Amino acid sequence: MSKIKAFTMPKWGIEMQEGTIAEWVVEEGQPFKKGDIIALIETDKISNEVEAEFDSVLRKIVSPTGEVLPVGALLGVFADESVGDEDVAGFVDSFEMADTRTALGEGNKAGEPKDEPAEAPQEQTKQLIPSDNLNISPKARELAIELNIDTNTITGSGRGGRITHQDVYQAGRTPKTVALKGPLETPADDESIFASPLARRIAAQNGIDLSQVSGTGARGRIRKADVLELLPQAQPGGAGAVSAPVAADNTPDIREMDKIRKVIARRLTESKSSIPHFYLRASFAVDDLLALRKTANLVLGSKASINDYLIKAVGLALVKHPDVNVQVHGDAIHHFPHADISVAIASDKGLITPVVRAADLQPVNVISDMTDALIDKANAGKISFDDLEGGSLTISNLGMFGIDQFDAIINPPQGSILAVGGIQRVWAEGEDGEGHFESRMEIAMSCDHRAIDGAAGAQFMASLKEIIENPEMIFSV
Repeated sequence: MSKIKAFTMPKWGIEMQEGTIAEWVVEEGQPFKKGDIIALIETDKISNEVEAEFDSVLRKIVSPTGEVLPVGALLGVFADESVGDEDVAGFVDSFEMADTRTALGEGNKAGEPKDEPAEAPQEQTKQLIPSDNLNISPKARELAIELNIDTNTITGSGRGGRITHQDVYQAGRTPKTVALKGPLETPADDESIFASPLARRIAAQNGIDLSQVSGTGARGRIRKADVLELLPQAQPGGAGAVSAPVAADNTPDIREMDKIRKVIARRLTESKSSIPHFYLRASFAVDDLLALRKTANLVLGSKASINDYLIKAVGLALVKHPDVNVQVHGDAIHHFPHADISVAIASDKGLITPVVRAADLQPVNVISDMTDALIDKANAGKISFDDLEGGSLTISNLGMFGIDQFDAIINPPQGSILAVGGIQRVWAEGEDGEGHFESRMEIAMSCDHRAIDGAAGAQFMASLKEIIENPEMIFSV
């Protein structure tokens, strides 16, 4: 049995009392390695990934996805293949949840003597001993004797109807009567009451004392439905009556597409219907890039944006991976020695994608001047065909509009497009266990699978990540 290990609800912070199984990443019976993600667990404050601390096999999932459980509750069982199913089942049945209360939270405070047991009453209650032939786990038997519970009245939830420790614990709970009150005398966030956050909120809004509510959820947890059943139904014409709908004239203002919008619609429709897209997504740390940009712009006397630095980085990565620096023309794939990069611009005349030529060769301050000139021409309606012709990859940046991440449609005949999200400050945990905030940018790459293989696209993204996270490489060429 020493090879069997319990996977329990972790405790992240002193205030955490319960958590929700958001997703099981490892399936029942599936082996895993140290460092693999086992499950996603959510609390009312965070959503976190649980990593494996050792190699093993998830032999049993005890708590399904979506179930809310207290800290210390059994979620699953880890064991090698050499351990039998009966041993795993016996481990689950005999599992007893550890007491996770804080030392000064409940019961006697540190340093205080325990209460002396009260004198026994004159008339002793008959001790109920479970039958030796009863299908009950050893821990459940001990608890039944301790609580003096008639185990013949308990329906077992374990394998083969076996009575588990939790079955006895539930049977020993004192039934509570339901009562509606006015304003709560007990705070709705009383952690001693086992209820979901939504049930607590509804109870607080409607003056329901949760200590008087019997929960129908797992292990007696009070659910939203338990509280809603106690609310009076709204009467016609009363305070809860629904107002009459408001009539409004919603006649559309019909406008014909202009020529540019028609071209965009036709090209994107053809692209999405005829090009087999696949997507690669990655997160980039950009604190070093932000710091270097500030210093470099002072030295260069430039106002180059993060997008300008990104154009340069993409240009360097493209020439390093010629299998990605391509256009697709029918059955022919055109490979280019230098990186002509299109930049999506939402101009006054519509969405256009003028090209920054040979971005791999241009200094960042020159790229900044080139993009500024293209934006000015676009807004003035003076973009020429030569400005739009060519390019092997388009950069579409919606970060300035507050978009974190998105997927973009390839601009044919180009082989790919990058969808760039905004820079976000996120919390990251270091290898030493210490945490810190860092700036990150999400980038999604859409590739034409006719010309670009998954491995080639992934290698390009890896090179781009290396350049962005080591931005001194931008000035090494």
